[in-house]
Amino acid sequence: MNSEKKRLIIWSVAISLLLLAVKFYSFYITRSNAILTDAMESIVNVVASCFALYSIYLSALPKDSNHPYGHGKIEFFSAGIEGTLIIIAGIFIIYQAILGFIFPQELTDLPMGMALVGFSGLVNGFLGYLLQKKGKLLNSITLEADGRHLSTDAISSFVLIAGIGIIYFSGWIFLDNIISMAFAIYIIYNGYFLVRRSVAGLMDESNPEAINQTVEILNRNRKSNWIDIHNMRVQQYGGDSHIDLHLTLPYYFDLIQVHDEVHEVEEVLEQGLPGYVEVFVHADPCLPDSCCHYCQVKDCHVRKYPRSKKVKWTAYNMSKNQKHYHELSQFFADKP
Repeated sequence: MNSEKKRLIIWSVAISLLLLAVKFYSFYITRSNAILTDAMESIVNVVASCFALYSIYLSALPKDSNHPYGHGKIEFFSAGIEGTLIIIAGIFIIYQAILGFIFPQELTDLPMGMALVGFSGLVNGFLGYLLQKKGKLLNSITLEADGRHLSTDAISSFVLIAGIGIIYFSGWIFLDNIISMAFAIYIIYNGYFLVRRSVAGLMDESNPEAINQTVEILNRNRKSNWIDIHNMRVQQYGGDSHIDLHLTLPYYFDLIQVHDEVHEVEEVLEQGLPGYVEVFVHADPCLPDSCCHYCQVKDCHVRKYPRSKKVKWTAYNMSKNQKHYHELSQFFADKP
């Protein structure tokens, strides 16, 4: 898996370097600030891809005494660096556009510039789509971030061609700086969301997508002996996941039975979720006075009360640090 990540990022670096040269040559022959916008973003592509390559190498290192959860969070840091570079590039482009308004320059050889930008857009579009697809498949935020950036670059390149075409046929040179400022705002907007996602990952902010996926897997494989799951936490370390949860089991189970049920929960999550998954399960005994109302165990010889409801496991109630009998208490309190 990690070798495929490295291979994809190496291709990204190589192609980004080639397109960087193409775009700056396009700017050189046209003197267009709008094309400079595209060229500046390519510098970000190269730097970000190089950092992404290093982060993938680092995230693949095994756990050690200083990093008991591995090195996967470097991928969040990589995405944050890429987002920050995009924002800086956008600010520089706005500065260049303002200078263009004050000191306008004549634009030359626009058709050739459009052709070069179009070629770059096609290549970036294909590479961006591939990286995003592989990033989701390999559960790599670094590949996804790099792919999203390249896809954004491709879209901006094609819109840029349309803008330059208008300038070429109308002769309205002032549009060059307006277009470059519009693109600068657009890439700053995209950079912000990359930084936002990076900070969320580094701060262990809850990821609704990861939690919902975990809940779905547990519901799909739910067993009657799993009376209750609560206090569940899902943390991501790059492409890896760490899950803590409390599992309520019948209190009369012996240690071997408890071990087998815990192991099955771990196995279900490890096989159902992408990447490396580490699961810590704390086993709780059931409380007959509280749990019988929603316990799904059939022919239970210690049952005190008949089963009255099946609690639906959701991301909301499974994350609470309490058994689901609180939910049942409210259910009975609401009944007339």
